[in-house]
Amino acid sequence: MPVSLTSTDPLSWENATGDADTMLQNLQANILKGHVRDHLRILLLQFDKGPEDPTEARTFLTRLAPLMKSAKTQLQEVKDHKQSESNGESGTDTSPYVGVGLTKGGYLRLGLSEQAVDEAFKDAAFKRGMKEADLEDPPTTQWEGAYQKEIHAIVLVGGAEPGSVSTKVQEIEDLRTSSINVIGRETGLALRDAAGRGIEHFGYVDGRSQPLFLKEDLEEESQNGGTSIWDPKEPLGRVLVEDPLAPNNATDFGSYFVLRKLEQNVRAFRKAEDDLANALNLRDGDRERAGAMLVGRFKDGTPLTLQATPGAHSPVMNDFTYAGDGAADKCPFQAHIRKTNPRGSGGFEPPKAERRHLMARRGQTYGERTDGPGDEPPEGGVGLLFMAFNSNLVDQFEFTQLNWANSSRFPKFGSEPAPGLDPVIGQGDRIPATWPQVWGEEAGQEVPAPAEAVTMKGGEYFFMPSLPFLRSL
Repeated sequence: MPVSLTSTDPLSWENATGDADTMLQNLQANILKGHVRDHLRILLLQFDKGPEDPTEARTFLTRLAPLMKSAKTQLQEVKDHKQSESNGESGTDTSPYVGVGLTKGGYLRLGLSEQAVDEAFKDAAFKRGMKEADLEDPPTTQWEGAYQKEIHAIVLVGGAEPGSVSTKVQEIEDLRTSSINVIGRETGLALRDAAGRGIEHFGYVDGRSQPLFLKEDLEEESQNGGTSIWDPKEPLGRVLVEDPLAPNNATDFGSYFVLRKLEQNVRAFRKAEDDLANALNLRDGDRERAGAMLVGRFKDGTPLTLQATPGAHSPVMNDFTYAGDGAADKCPFQAHIRKTNPRGSGGFEPPKAERRHLMARRGQTYGERTDGPGDEPPEGGVGLLFMAFNSNLVDQFEFTQLNWANSSRFPKFGSEPAPGLDPVIGQGDRIPATWPQVWGEEAGQEVPAPAEAVTMKGGEYFFMPSLPFLRSL
């Protein structure tokens, strides 16, 4: 069976044959389906030796390949784990995964000419890098030191247990030579609420509403929350592209990868929640709706457009659109999740075209919290390592950030005032916005925009190549 990047029929990994099965064996883990990464370590690498002497960089990457698992192995491990648990046995934890990506500069350090790299890779954002992106980011001089440097490669190690992750990191460190330098390190550590759900530092359930590419994942989503209203199915071409430098373009695929370090000022966000609740004169239990209006969901993940209070469904519903909330009198147009996934309601493109901007997010929180009940929350030092896989960085990540989150006039709804920026990740000049004082009633109140509580500290674009490419070096 050949690999189709455009087919609307989802791929069944369990029944894949021919080229499709080979593709799964040649693809890195964590792309088609998120790998467990409660504990995450990231190494940002620089290859000191120039293109005229690429041997050590090539050898390092080739020796990394045996430490990496394929997408097929990852999916089989997840199935075996779930099967053990359903049989009443102690589920065997999946092994840590290793992910590897290269920047354009990294490919040049492998001895490839700039012309060859430019001809091979079609994505303009990848070729110019994040430093040259026009996303209203802080000046690069304000980025953390590692991100100000030229990064050539990224290595990610993620897993369920810190010990096994540390062991794998040490194996990678042992492969380095003096010319393979670690110029930056990041440590991700999952946060969970009392119910065990993954959350970010503002306290809201994170990672919902992912595009799904595999038949088995769609079946599971249908059983757990429904897919009759919002279909999360996306073709493989939304996340995969042919690996242009790999041995076989029929079976060797990769993905463009975004890393952005986003520092969260939890104290400022808490103030924004309180200020909005006060401005709208929200009382008692309804005050919780202020934060939900900023995010678009309550802390437990309940979509605000579905219910005025949390706890609408367990597991939290993802099967919804904004069709019944055209006036945004339930969930504001500017709410974070409505901005970054308008679910066909953006107004500038047909719903089918609008979907092409969605991406597979794989973020992880960083920084350990020391504040307890009654303590002031942190103003910095904690945040989100935003990570996402794309088939087109310009049309997915960059479009979402620039034309949705950073645009005061998105979504388009034909009246004033404009919605304003995404209150969570929007960058640029913030304008007052209108918020529904009473859930479900059109009359709203204009309130000054909340101050930025998320600061971009640095990032880069990478291509995550196929395993055969790494082995062939």
